[in-house]
Amino acid sequence: MDRVILTGIKPTGEVHVGNYIGAIKPALQLAEQSQSSALYFIADYHGLTFLQDAKEFSRLSYSIAATWLALGLNPEQVTFYRQSDIPDVFELAWILSCVTSKGLMNRAHAYKAIVDRNDESGLDKDTGVNMGLFTYPILMAADILLFQSNQVPVGKDQIQHVEIARDIAEEFNKKFGDTFTLPSYSVEKEIAVIPGLDGRKMSKSYNNTIPLFDSPNNLQKKISKIKTDSIPPGEPKDPATSSIFSLYRQFAMPEQTEEMRKKYMEGISWGEAKRELYEVMNSFLEGPRRKYDELMADRQNIDRILYEGARKARAQAALTMELVRNRIGRC
Repeated sequence: MDRVILTGIKPTGEVHVGNYIGAIKPALQLAEQSQSSALYFIADYHGLTFLQDAKEFSRLSYSIAATWLALGLNPEQVTFYRQSDIPDVFELAWILSCVTSKGLMNRAHAYKAIVDRNDESGLDKDTGVNMGLFTYPILMAADILLFQSNQVPVGKDQIQHVEIARDIAEEFNKKFGDTFTLPSYSVEKEIAVIPGLDGRKMSKSYNNTIPLFDSPNNLQKKISKIKTDSIPPGEPKDPATSSIFSLYRQFAMPEQTEEMRKKYMEGISWGEAKRELYEVMNSFLEGPRRKYDELMADRQNIDRILYEGARKARAQAALTMELVRNRIGRC
């Protein structure tokens, strides 16, 4: 039987280069594995825990879908759907909530972080906490368990959510009999911290990101702002410590990367290194940028793709839900 790989994509904001390198690129590579069935979904209702502006909620959901499609996700080879188009997810989330202890939710990182912040500010511990945020891990567990997922690629900060899903599955299986596959997480170990314009980790919170589908002119301006050291032209430079090289190798062909490495040893100037980075990034992004713009201008096409994916996903979900309903004794 094929292994089931599941990836959820939350519409959290504008996609930047760090998102592509750290999450999208490795997830797309997983879809190419043989002997695996891959599901990718837009986790739109997860976004409601913090994003409650209808227009922005809709725009970001479409934008995330268009981004993945533009970067090469093939809906003919994987199941690509919108979470809110799968009612079974939310039925299962309720059933799972009934076998999940509140104590387990109390230990979830996102909730604990808010409680700690409120304590430091002298506020009631639950200030700013809605029930969606508190029970977020249960909905994520439903996303994972509904499709009997074996492997869930995540960032390090998301490992706990897969562990919680596994705990919930074990509790359900213990109460009602063997029902759910116990999922495992996978973390891309070879992806180092993606440097931003200031050398720190690329993050919206640091305001140091490079938007993925910005115009060529804006891309060039962003790259020109990347922080470098004071080593002058003509002096050898270490590619292992260079933000420019770290980004370059993610978009270049292997032979281009080796040529760039030689130029570093030969003392390439930082200005020239930035020009080389712009050329390779813009060349790589030119096609996806155009495809992204086309998709965002034709949202009915995105809907068509997601609806077709949801049709396939619902067929798979129905099998699990039939088993779950029988296990709990529903008449």
